[in-house]
Amino acid sequence: MTLKDKLQAALKRQQEIVDTAKNGNRDLNDSETREFDTLQSSIDEIKGQISAEEKGAGDDDAVQRGITAERQRVSEITSLCREFGIDDATYIKDGISVDKTRAAVLDELKKKSGPLNIRLVPNDGDPFRAAAADALLMRAGVSVDKPTEGANGIRGMSLRDIAIECMVREGRSANELLRMDKNELYGELSRQFYNPSAAFPAILDAAIKKNIVTAYNSVPTTFEAWTSKGSVTDFKTTPDHSYLIGGAGDFLLVPENGEIKHDTPRTELLPQRKIDTYGRQFSMSRQAFINDDIGFLTNMPSLYAASAKKTINKQVYKILVNNPAIYDGANLFATAHKNIIGTGAAPSSATIQAIILQMQKQLDPFGDAIIIKPTYLVVPVGYGFVISTILRSPTINTADNTQSVNPLYGAAIQVIEDPTINALAGTSAAPWFMVGDKTSAKSIQVDYLNGQETPTIRRSEQAGQLGFVWDIFLDWGVTVVDYRGIAKNPGVVIS
Repeated sequence: MTLKDKLQAALKRQQEIVDTAKNGNRDLNDSETREFDTLQSSIDEIKGQISAEEKGAGDDDAVQRGITAERQRVSEITSLCREFGIDDATYIKDGISVDKTRAAVLDELKKKSGPLNIRLVPNDGDPFRAAAADALLMRAGVSVDKPTEGANGIRGMSLRDIAIECMVREGRSANELLRMDKNELYGELSRQFYNPSAAFPAILDAAIKKNIVTAYNSVPTTFEAWTSKGSVTDFKTTPDHSYLIGGAGDFLLVPENGEIKHDTPRTELLPQRKIDTYGRQFSMSRQAFINDDIGFLTNMPSLYAASAKKTINKQVYKILVNNPAIYDGANLFATAHKNIIGTGAAPSSATIQAIILQMQKQLDPFGDAIIIKPTYLVVPVGYGFVISTILRSPTINTADNTQSVNPLYGAAIQVIEDPTINALAGTSAAPWFMVGDKTSAKSIQVDYLNGQETPTIRRSEQAGQLGFVWDIFLDWGVTVVDYRGIAKNPGVVIS
């Protein structure tokens, strides 16, 4: 078997290990990781042998390689000696190798400080990885709160520089890596992408995850202000019966030495809730690595993170505008639900009072008053200024053009404007809504899997695509849980 045949066999076996783990929807186990790393060592050795055979002793680039190697030796010795405060002149002048210099530095430290306590740091705790992730983000213009120590010092490093630093720390030859062009280096990194112990992919993961959380939290959506938030543990449909506040009987007077009477809470049909997975895929292409384009760390993940949150926002407002049938078979806003004004109108003192009264007259499923506190006016863009004037004016004009006390002056109502309503309404009348305080009556609830509200990033693989690939996904569901906590005015066309 030739060297090239051995190389292809080793690469094929590496791919088989990765495919087995991927098909099992898991990471590499310990045995697979060891075999993967062993194969990688063999691949490196075989490539070196092939390179030596092809170039030969009379290679025209020998002089240039020698110059590059000497520069690298001087650079590494200078860095090593500076780190420990030792003069590097003798080691450089006498042509001492990096390994021998390192040994001499350790001897010098022993003389000065006594025995050294050596402690292995787990990969997850590698300070270089954390610093490199922060450095990449800062270089891309992302604000990093409390960057890892050392990040500022390496923020000028290119993707190639960081990749080489990672592989040198993992035992690869710096001289060999420096001789590689960016295309060859990218090939080396691609083989590491699914190795859980490899540093470079882990640095990219950490940088992307940090950026996604920041981007997701900065999206100015409005649904969170007035919807309820829930959590489910799986993708199954939730049970459809539960106890409701008000389902328990009234407390009864207990006379002295009297008996407390037993009561069984009544149940009422509740909506079933279910979540689904939503996601997209993006990559750092081979061209992006070669061009040192780190925009994929900021622009693409940010766009997809923002898209996830905007999708939830749009789903919530689609329910309000499209008015679908809900858990009891009737439309969300319906005469039977007593939560819709018969004639559409723009917000005014009179129409706002009317929708508040409509909501406050609601009863729970057992015929008892709910005591809802109207809290949010959810309106399309175009009504906000009018409503703010109404809520902040101590007087209003009456029908006979006189001034009267404004009953809504200083009301604790939060105005929420969202252009999504305008977009969904189009050229039709744009509705607006009164929403009750979430603790007194619910309306729409957004559920997340195990309370995870920000997207998840996972390394992925796509057949035929050359590049590092990530999946970004989030699990959520939007459900109308009660119609009593929200009321609708059909509105008018906004010009």
